[in-house]
Amino acid sequence: MNYSATIQYLFSRLPMFSHIGADAFKKDLTNTIKLCGYLGNPQAKIKTIHVAGTNGKGSVSHMLAAIFQTAGYKTGLYTSPHLKDFRERIKVNGEWANKDFIIDFTERIKPLIEEIEPSFFEITVAMAFEYFALQKTDIAIIEVGLGGRFDSTNIITPELSVITNIGWDHMNMLGDTLEKIAFEKAGIIKPNVPVVVGEVLPETLPVFQKIAEEKKAPLFIASNKRKALNWKWEKHELITEIAEQNKIDHKFYHLDLAGIYQTKNLMTVLEACHQLNQEGWKLNDEIIDQGFKHTKKITGLHGRWETIYQSPAVVLDVAHNKDGIQQLVEQIEVTQHNNLHIIIGMVKDKEIEKILSLLPKEAEYYFTKAQIPRAINENELAAKANTLGLKGKAFSEVNIALRHALQHSHSDDLIIICGSVFLVGEVEGVVHVK
Repeated sequence: MNYSATIQYLFSRLPMFSHIGADAFKKDLTNTIKLCGYLGNPQAKIKTIHVAGTNGKGSVSHMLAAIFQTAGYKTGLYTSPHLKDFRERIKVNGEWANKDFIIDFTERIKPLIEEIEPSFFEITVAMAFEYFALQKTDIAIIEVGLGGRFDSTNIITPELSVITNIGWDHMNMLGDTLEKIAFEKAGIIKPNVPVVVGEVLPETLPVFQKIAEEKKAPLFIASNKRKALNWKWEKHELITEIAEQNKIDHKFYHLDLAGIYQTKNLMTVLEACHQLNQEGWKLNDEIIDQGFKHTKKITGLHGRWETIYQSPAVVLDVAHNKDGIQQLVEQIEVTQHNNLHIIIGMVKDKEIEKILSLLPKEAEYYFTKAQIPRAINENELAAKANTLGLKGKAFSEVNIALRHALQHSHSDDLIIICGSVFLVGEVEGVVHVK
């Protein structure tokens, strides 16, 4: 098989969460263990950092990868889902996985695929571990796909576990209370391995404390160690003033990820770097500064309050759950604009009405869908939104919606595309759609 045939085989042969949702999520690590055993357990040959959380885990993973790479470490990065190309999921020093490796890996693993019928995610996790082992990475940042306890990535023993936060998402699989969701995320905590938690709530802190104590894992709450005192935008950077516990001097960090919600992720990464330095990794202040300043350039992260066009401003954001949309709304409120245009598409298994109720009514809406089976039909989404006072038209595809928004906007307007990672991934670019 060539590369395109290999990818088509993986997409069509294996159950994909992006296509079928919960049916592709297995509360069992057996297949991943079998796959990695078949490969000689590559996950045991690499050093890793494990990152979970409801929101922010992608940004935190990319920030950490940028910092390690800046420090001169050969750095693997595994994230999901991809926006444009499958190889985005598996990177070493910012470079996508080699096509020939993916072809060869798939051919080697085919007999086991036919035997145990793994999910798409189970295969990609094993593929990532194998690639990082072959590449002899110094460190690999591994982002959890969903939850933690039964996520396919959860067969590693990392240098550090990181949990960004707990919010409402995937309740049909992770539980219907914050405590239950926290329990699933805390499943990545390993015996004697330090864990950094970005933010806690009264409901979630006892869960983390109990599991960390049982595992004898040192627990560090990032939000207790540092506070973001102030922030401003300047030259497409988010500049944040951070006060650290027991220190008089404040520090200013420049981030090329401009969303104000990145202030929370920043504090999580700072505490993670502090703990990693305690373990002997060499991540000094200058390296950390440079990593934050060039995360997008170093790792290729997209879709986090990403401005892809000016006059009018067109912004991509992968916010897709209650907490993410709430943060997006807060961002809109502090962003200068005249008229607001929101292009939105969602998947069926989200809390659609609750998410829509958070969105501003003073906007023109363009309801659309990603081209995947899980996406809610644009007309159904428009009907639900209409009952909540959100007015707009339905479009069958995101680029048609974007073309329409551009035709009906002024130079000082703001156009936002949000609601689904898959929707953002289908945006072809403003120049193309114009």
